[in-house]
Amino acid sequence: MALTGIQILKMLPKKNCGECGIPTCLAFAMKVAAGQTEIGECPYVSDEVKEQIGEASAPPIRTVKIGAGESTFTTGGETCLFRHEKRFENPTGIAVLVSTGMGDAEVDGRISRFKTLRYERVGVLLKADLIAIKDSNGDAAAFTALVKKVLDGAPDAGLILMSDKTETLKAGTAACGERKPLLYGASADNAEAMAALAKESQCPLAVKGNNVDDAVAISEKLLAAGLKDLMVDTGARTVKAALEDNVLARRSAIKAKFKPLGFSTITFPCEITDDPLMEAMVASVLIAKYAGIVVLSDLQGDVLFPLLLERLNIFTDPQRPMVVQEDVYSINGPAENSPVLITCNFSLTYFIVSGEIEGSKVPSWLLIKDTEGLSVLTAWAAGKFGADMIAQFMKKSGIENKVKHRELIIPGYLASMKGELEEELAGWTITIGPREAGHLPAFLKEWKPAA
Repeated sequence: MALTGIQILKMLPKKNCGECGIPTCLAFAMKVAAGQTEIGECPYVSDEVKEQIGEASAPPIRTVKIGAGESTFTTGGETCLFRHEKRFENPTGIAVLVSTGMGDAEVDGRISRFKTLRYERVGVLLKADLIAIKDSNGDAAAFTALVKKVLDGAPDAGLILMSDKTETLKAGTAACGERKPLLYGASADNAEAMAALAKESQCPLAVKGNNVDDAVAISEKLLAAGLKDLMVDTGARTVKAALEDNVLARRSAIKAKFKPLGFSTITFPCEITDDPLMEAMVASVLIAKYAGIVVLSDLQGDVLFPLLLERLNIFTDPQRPMVVQEDVYSINGPAENSPVLITCNFSLTYFIVSGEIEGSKVPSWLLIKDTEGLSVLTAWAAGKFGADMIAQFMKKSGIENKVKHRELIIPGYLASMKGELEEELAGWTITIGPREAGHLPAFLKEWKPAA
């Protein structure tokens, strides 16, 4: 049973030191209870209390981390079946498969595409997360060499090491150093040896079952051996079976608190079909329905980008608006005589406006004011996009050092603010822009700084 914030507070040292990044122990306890931070962030709490609170406040699907540092991939931590109930926590990991049976050119191509197929949207970098390295011929030396090649070629990739042989995995794991890989996989035949390796290396371990019942039996054995950081492959290799198994595992963990299935699933669209487009369709189904990781045979932009967008939409918190960072954005290479425009940081507004400016080919400065994700009129009505706030932002943004002129273009819907803004921004001329972003290209092409 989850602990309340007050129950957690009673176990804390109550120093109110703020070293956890939160001003008071009470606020920290409340965030731990809400799952917004971890008890380990407190530098003064005892290991015993960490374990006690960690177990009691742990989500029904355990949080597992793969890798190290800024490139750590996190899966699990889920607490609900449907996004509208709360939110989904950690996006499905997208992995690409390389194996010792592939030629150097094929491996190099997949590593290269992993590094280059990256997109920025709504201020978020969209990319694949992991590389799965498969031992396809039982050669430990070749496997270790491939691991080292991936380590050097893709320094920000999470790693999945795949082999039935414990010694092969052990050699590959040693080569990874601090970049803790996911070990795949513990079957009924090698569960004890895999458990020992996972304990020794302190790496997460994936269960490799033939079906759900087999996966549950292996998971129970590993839990009894003291392992906690697990993932589950139920062995499903058809789209129907994989979908059913994912839903069953999620419902069992969330509704029944069934611990042997209280882990993220790892799925293999690459083994379900040989057709790249069908593989993408399978992956899209599994991303939508609870897969922790999907392993693809290759990465191609026309397949990867739609999957990344799907994942972004599913794992966006529906209770929070999508925003972009408050800043001065340069579009089309602006100079000191380029127009200066301002709008809110609601992501849809930003992308529509910036897209029209880009399409106009007119070099421009676009100022994005933090309005807490509200649109222009809503932010103005809520008092978050007023003349005084815009003036304050303008002064600290540094835009006055970037342009010679003193002319600001404001959204047409804020025309009533013109006089107030000119009072707040001494020396600036306020120009009322079009109401609709679609009219910006024609407006900017005719714009000239005031004499």
